[in-house]
Amino acid sequence: MPHLLITGGAGFIGSNFVRYWCDRHPEDHVVVLDALTYAGNRANIADLYEQGKLTFVQGNICDRPLIDRLLREHEIDTVAHFAAESHVDRSILGPEAFIQTNVVGTFTLLEAFRSHYANQQRGRFLHVSTDEVYGSLSPEDPPFSETTAYAPNSPYSASKAGSDHLVRSYFHTYGLPTLITNCSNNYGPYHFPEKLIPLMCINILLGKALPVYGDGQNVRDWLYVEDHCNALDTVISKGKPGQTYNIGGNNEVKNLDLVHLLCQLMDEMAPQLPQRPSQELITFVRDRPGHDRRYAIDATKIKTELGWQPSVTVEEGLRRTVDWYLSHEQWWTPLLSQDYREYYDQVYGATPNS
Repeated sequence: MPHLLITGGAGFIGSNFVRYWCDRHPEDHVVVLDALTYAGNRANIADLYEQGKLTFVQGNICDRPLIDRLLREHEIDTVAHFAAESHVDRSILGPEAFIQTNVVGTFTLLEAFRSHYANQQRGRFLHVSTDEVYGSLSPEDPPFSETTAYAPNSPYSASKAGSDHLVRSYFHTYGLPTLITNCSNNYGPYHFPEKLIPLMCINILLGKALPVYGDGQNVRDWLYVEDHCNALDTVISKGKPGQTYNIGGNNEVKNLDLVHLLCQLMDEMAPQLPQRPSQELITFVRDRPGHDRRYAIDATKIKTELGWQPSVTVEEGLRRTVDWYLSHEQWWTPLLSQDYREYYDQVYGATPNS
């Protein structure tokens, strides 16, 4: 019976992975560690905790004695490492937290797991990373592959690049059975409202401006979070230690086109909106510093070597996501705190109706 430690398991991707794992592998012992910062929400997994399907520990991945104790007491053989500061805008405003969590925190986990692994000689360390470590693509460039040179352009992506290099080094130097995944933009349930898709859904429901950076022509590959969780399960069970696997959704979409798709879905699915058509709320705002123009993932390796490929189109995934936000107002309303509103104004400025 595998014993998993899932760091950042109360965050967006982490909590979806926890829910996925508890559903697909109910016999496994699951320990969730989360610091419950602004983006970590215990409500994301509260029902699983109440049903006794996991052990929850509030704590920081930089706390070495805590990590040592959890690995030992719960006989952990698999670490799924999601815990990270992950928002580019916040890394521009305050990069220090990104270095501490993403670099120092990952180092702390690796050192603890290295000591633990020496005693048991079994297990796996999965490090969940991002395609942003590869930098930016022009329209004619081929998608990122596992051999693409790193070229991070924000404090966030630089901190994730640093953590990737650390994880890789622990395989080559110490023989630690590490796995690295670099994924494209995730979306789906339990996504904190500062990110693009939930931000647009919630602002449409509130009749507020829909801020779009620059000319809105930045391109992202979108990966439905349940597909991502399935890919990570595949990597844990079939991946070769020391390897990196890129995970993409095969859904390249311009930001402005994505916002228009969301507006169409909200107009169709929401019975009463303050503003209809909601696309009239679209407002162009000053571009983000160092804004990468295009991301795209070549997921050939994980398909050919491990047999995984995405199953959810962006149209289907967006419809599921919109439906979730429409039916979970009680989840997202408390997140629109005074701190969130102050952050929003700092990033986007005084947009109309904001």
